[in-house]
Amino acid sequence: MIEFDGVSFGYLQGVDVLEQVSLNLPSGLTLALGPNGCGKSTLLKIAAGVEMPRTGSVRIHGHDLWQDEVAARRNLAYLPEQPDLSPYATVSEILQMVCGLRKQPIAAAQAALEWTGMMDLGSRTVRELSMGQRRRAVLAAARIGEPKCLLLDEPLEAMDRAFRFTIIEWLVEKREIGATILVVSHEIDSFAHITDRAVTIRNGRGQRVDDLGATSAHRESTLDRLARGLDP
Repeated sequence: MIEFDGVSFGYLQGVDVLEQVSLNLPSGLTLALGPNGCGKSTLLKIAAGVEMPRTGSVRIHGHDLWQDEVAARRNLAYLPEQPDLSPYATVSEILQMVCGLRKQPIAAAQAALEWTGMMDLGSRTVRELSMGQRRRAVLAAARIGEPKCLLLDEPLEAMDRAFRFTIIEWLVEKREIGATILVVSHEIDSFAHITDRAVTIRNGRGQRVDDLGATSAHRESTLDRLARGLDP
């Protein structure tokens, strides 16, 4: 579970992107929706501990992200929209470092590379990779140790059709074993059938929507309205 309790945050002094957001996101897949600039990616950054809220707290599976940081981050994996990796490190070096941090055998790095179809690219540095390959490298890191909390910002962006199916299948598997997944994506159709609930940010406030509708058409209509900043 991810818990936001009274979270406020702004990049400019006196201007909050998020204002007193209180949300409980249980296991399953939650799709964060809303117009550009409403605060979806900011919500993910705060949940990942990339940004520290001005007020309030965040708990990951009961552990305060800033008071009990090691325990909170142990099962946390984050895919930013723009992967920020050391340009001169090789893919294998990055994945081996993740193995060390998550106390996993080095073989887990090779398995993650195979999952992403990057077996022949482990010796390449980040600066030699395309954007799609960089995002695959971060997804490979997210798979190591099978973290129980996934924060994914536009996970399908820059991915080819085959790997998109692989990502969706992985998220279905994680969802079925009780992982907590928070996804930001404009590609509603790809997630409509596996989404358990939605979260929308409007005027800085967070709203959780559990009733998405019983039929596929109803679900897609509800998600589309939320993505456009409208009432469900």
